[in-house]
Amino acid sequence: MKKLLTMLAFLAAFPSGAAFARDDCFVPMADWHPREAVARLAAENGWTVRRIKIDDGCYEIDGTDAEGRRIEVTVNPETLEMIEIEYEDSDDD
Repeated sequence: MKKLLTMLAFLAAFPSGAAFARDDCFVPMADWHPREAVARLAAENGWTVRRIKIDDGCYEIDGTDAEGRRIEVTVNPETLEMIEIEYEDSDDD
């Protein structure tokens, strides 16, 4: 019984999993920078943009970096802070 109560107390401290969703953006649309600002951010970093989309409330840039590697970059729409950069593996192994 003590284990159950401890587990429930732990889960109650993290309501609806929000503490684990660090790559989600919770910004009102009125505070968003326009897509053009995201495209400028990409150009400043030497990236070629294939697509800019919205995912989990964040901007997501799909494209290639200056070295030609495929990338996926998550950007905060209010601050234009890069939250995450993923390099996509092109190997078929």
